[in-house]
Amino acid sequence: MLIYLLSFFTTIIGPLIIWLLKKDESELIDHHGREYFNFTISFMVYMVVAIILTMVLVGIFLAFIIPVIGFIITIVGAVKAYHGEYYRLPLIFRIL
Repeated sequence: MLIYLLSFFTTIIGPLIIWLLKKDESELIDHHGREYFNFTISFMVYMVVAIILTMVLVGIFLAFIIPVIGFIITIVGAVKAYHGEYYRLPLIFRIL
């Protein structure tokens, strides 16, 4: 859960440190660490596409909606991790 909560303060460094230090100790931490970083990569791609689409004016709407969806997904992931559930975040690319 700390991976998701630290993401509000340090997007990459805090979650990365926790994941790298604890991933060998717990399969649950490894799972949620991978999910979080896949989520981060996916939403960076979504934001780049939204910024490019601002030329067509559709991206302005997307640029406001994507962070709200990201916030909600982060909260849901934190709650699921707190309860010890293996949760696959929606709308992300499985890279890691």
